Amino acid sequence: MSALSLPSAPNISDPVSLLADPARVARVGAKAYARIVQAWGLDNAAAAGLIGVSARTWTRIKQGEWTGRFSQDQQMRLSAIVGLYKALHLYFSEPLADEWVSLPNTAALFAGRAPVQFMAAGGLPALIDTRNYMDALRGGV
Repeated sequence: MSALSLPSAPNISDPVSLLADPARVARVGAKAYARIVQAWGLDNAAAAGLIGVSARTWTRIKQGEWTGRFSQDQQMRLSAIVGLYKALHLYFSEPLADEWVSLPNTAALFAGRAPVQFMAAGGLPALIDTRNYMDALRGGV
């Protein structure tokens, strides 16, 4: 699968106004996350858990029927996931960029688990650690 197109940044003269519209932020974030979940081949439980929503809410999000707002924690989770997705596609070739999250990983951080298992078990701190790990790989650390 080729790199998927995430929603492009809106062409607005005042970027602060985008952030002032939580409904718009939620729509864009939900759409981007649904595409990443599809690319990564995550099941519903993993998809819901990574962003900290119920299975029912995740079902509405992926069907485009959700009109809610993300909490600050959920926004941070989405940010880490989108950044991780981008880092994976900058570092790895296809299809490894999308498969990487589900493959067992011997790095000390993951201790033989797949990164998605590590992230699901560790919540936001694990999402950030995983993103930082990939950013370090990209930077040659």
